[in-house]
Parts: sequence; structure tokens; C-alpha cells
Amino acid sequence: MTKWTLAGSTALATLAFGGMAQAQVTPEQVWQNWKDLSATYGQQMSATRESRNGDTFSVEGLRIVAEQEGVLVVAEIDDVDFTDLGDGTVEITMSPAYPMTITVDPEEGETEQTIIEVAISQPGLSVIAGGSAAETSYDFSAPTVNLKVEGIDGVDAAAVDLTVDVTFTGLAGSYLISGTGTREMTSAFSADSMAMAIAAKDPDTSSSFDMTATVAALEGTSDSTLVEGAMDMAELTDALRAGFAASGGFTYGKTAFAMDFVDPTDSFKASGAAETGSFTFGLDEGSMAYGAGGTGVTMTVSGAQIPFPELTASYAEAGFDLLMPISKSDVAEDFRFVTRLVGLTVSDALWGMFDPGNVLPRDPATLVLDTSGRARLDYDIMDPAQAEAMASGAPGDLESLDVNELKLTVGGAELTGAGAFTFDNTDLVTFDGMPAPTGTLNLKLVGGNGLLDKLVQMGLIPDDQAMGARMMMGMFARPGDGVDTLTSTIEFKDKGLYANGQRLQ
Repeated sequence: MTKWTLAGSTALATLAFGGMAQAQVTPEQVWQNWKDLSATYGQQMSATRESRNGDTFSVEGLRIVAEQEGVLVVAEIDDVDFTDLGDGTVEITMSPAYPMTITVDPEEGETEQTIIEVAISQPGLSVIAGGSAAETSYDFSAPTVNLKVEGIDGVDAAAVDLTVDVTFTGLAGSYLISGTGTREMTSAFSADSMAMAIAAKDPDTSSSFDMTATVAALEGTSDSTLVEGAMDMAELTDALRAGFAASGGFTYGKTAFAMDFVDPTDSFKASGAAETGSFTFGLDEGSMAYGAGGTGVTMTVSGAQIPFPELTASYAEAGFDLLMPISKSDVAEDFRFVTRLVGLTVSDALWGMFDPGNVLPRDPATLVLDTSGRARLDYDIMDPAQAEAMASGAPGDLESLDVNELKLTVGGAELTGAGAFTFDNTDLVTFDGMPAPTGTLNLKLVGGNGLLDKLVQMGLIPDDQAMGARMMMGMFARPGDGVDTLTSTIEFKDKGLYANGQRLQ
């Protein structure tokens, strides 16, 4: 539901802010473009009055309704004016503030709906539309845009002592909408900053929660193919088959947050900051992609349940990247999975829990796993009915797997590796149900014996277990260049498993 609720919210934002162009478009054509786009998203748009006065076409009592999977969103704007500027473009002005109500159906076993009343303020909003009826573009800018919760469950926010306040400053961007029936939409936006504040107090339990966050230098782009008549967001599979697709990216700069929870028996406090961050997404009939990352991240937590005054952690870089096929196919498609955590450090208090004697080096830790390959699916995994059938066996065939990078650095030891494999899906016998692989994985371990010695010294590993680990390393590895260095070549060939040329299976 989340993805589709966000998609509907994006449509509302498109109508409220818009995108750009330089051709010939009339106020009535821009208004029709709004209504057509709203219908594409499966929304209902109505007005109590439409009129033309000179160069201006006016819409009064605009009401936008979006309902998807138990969530009803209603936005009401008193006045919207579309003014012909005489150069082929149209200026759009609207009420500087308007309300939006979000109604969420009760969960199973509950009876009451959740109703959230939101006030949206956009003083100084400037929107210029241009282009043509077939390809309409909009440029928008606003000094500030504010979203504030004013009520929840039919009660004034002040009555429950609740604050939810989000403000964007220096907002600017553009949208370009083209086509009829199937529509193409591209967008770009930026904001100088975003500030968020959430606070709540419960007098019955004497508890309180406060959270603030700031984000600088937000930028984003997106490309979408919207299919009329296939945008019932509860039927994602049908929409994808009809041609729906979306992709985009989002970046941001310096970020900071702080949160604090207190009640008579517990407390928790956290704060953090980041230098940069990013998010990417992509979805079409054949594949799904998702990624996120951050740099220069620091965090501090404390609380009644934490046995230290505070714990701190930081890392230089973290992120993940996922690409996977999602549709049944006769041919293999690309996939990718990458996860990175670089330069992780934690506070001495946490180290002291398991290493009070300061035996282990406390250098930053790193984990990198970068893999890619090709696979073929026997199911459309976004189809709930097919997803159930998929649970009874393998979802398809794995054709190849590349280990582009493997790196683990911790406690003074470092493991690195890379390799590539192909798989024979007609042979599920040689390796007990797994497609028979062919390929090589090269590994290198530096400082492994030294780490084992330190773990024995700390009492975390008994001598006999350490001896067994050394014997295993002796079977699979051989001495490499340098002190305490082992290398290993793991190879699958001729229906067998080899380590450094010695057949193990």
C-alpha cells in the first residue's frame, strides 16, 4: 500500500505545483490536463463552479479525491485561477492554504477509522504552464510549503497536545506531461531545506515524545509512464502489464535529527547527522530496482534500557543496491545485489562489553558484498496468486553469479575475494538439489591467525575450537605473500569441488 499511496500523493503534488513549457496552451486546456491526469491516477476531481472572466478561467471549490487500499485522501482548494499571459503560457494561482483529510480504514479486528486532518500552506507559490494540449509542462517555485497536522481521530491536535509540522524552503521544479491515454511524465525538483518537528504528550501516562530533523539541499528526478484505466493501485500486476513504469532518484545534503522519549518507567534519546544521502527506485513489468546510501553518518543513543551513559557509532559510507527480475520469462534477466558498510566505529563502552582488556584492535570495520548475475523466473512475483505458488519450489533458474567484490575487515583481520560462476540447471543431483556450478572464487585472508589468537586470549573461543578452525584453514588455504596471509582458490569444475587444486567432492 505504501508505494501506491505515495504515487497518489505525487499526483496531488503534481496538480498543486506542476512543471514547464514554451508553446501555445490555453487556460481551459491546462484545466483539462489536470482532470485527465487525475483520472489517469484513478482519482476523482470536481469543482462547484467553472467560469471565464477576460483572460482568466476560474475554478471554485476544487475537490480531489483519491482512494486506494483502505486509504481515502481528500484535498479541497477554494479557488484556482488559470490566467492567459498572452505569450502561449498560463499562470496558475490558487488559495495560499487548503486542507487535506486522510482517512484510514480500521485494521482487522478493529472498528474505528483513523482520520488525520492536514493543513497545507503555500504562500507565494508560482506556477507557469505552457506547451500544448498534447504536451503540457509546468514550472513551479515557492518560498515555503508547510504541512501541519491539525487533528487526528476527529480531535483537535491541540487537544491531544500533538504537533506534526513539516516545512520546505526554496522549493522549485518542473513537470512535463505528454500523450493521451498512456501518458509520459518527467519531473525534477529541488529544495534548499526541509525541517520537521513531531511532538506528543499523553497526560494519562505522563509520557512524551519529541523529534526534530533537518535536511539540506534536496534534489530529485523521476520518469513515469501512466496508463489510463490500469491505475487501480490495488492491481499492481495489471498496471505493470498495461505499461505502467516509474524510475527516479533523490539526493540530499547535510542532515541532522534528534528524538527524545520519556515516561515514568522508561526513557530513550537519540541523535545523529549525515553529510550526504541518496535514494533510487525503478519499476516496470520486467524488473524492480531499489537503492539507498549515506555518507559521514554519526549516531548517539542513550536510555534507561542501555547499560551505559550513551553509545555512539559512525561510519564513512553505507548503502545497498538491488535489481531483480519480477516477471515470468523464457530468457534470463540481469540481477544485482550490493551492500556496503565502510569505516564503522562504535564507542569504547560497547567494545568494553566483550573486550574489557582492549585485546582487539579497534580499527574501523568494513563489509562490502557486490554481486550480480542473470536469472530466469517461472512466475510473476508481483502477482499474489503466483507468489503463493512460488513458495512450493524454486522460483526459476539461476544462470550465472558474479562476486565482483567481497571484503570484510574487523578486529585486525581482512578477508577479500572475487569470482564468477555459471550454473547447469539440468543437473540438480550432483550438489543435492542445487544447479551444478562451474567457476572459481579467489579468497585472501590477512591476519586470520592473529585474530584467532586474540579471541582465545579473550576467552571467547576455546583452544580446541581454534585448533579446529586452523585445521580447516589448512585444508582450504595455503600461505600467501606476507605475514599471516592465506590464499585460497575454490573451484567448481567437472562436477566436482576443488580447493587449491585438491578435489574435495
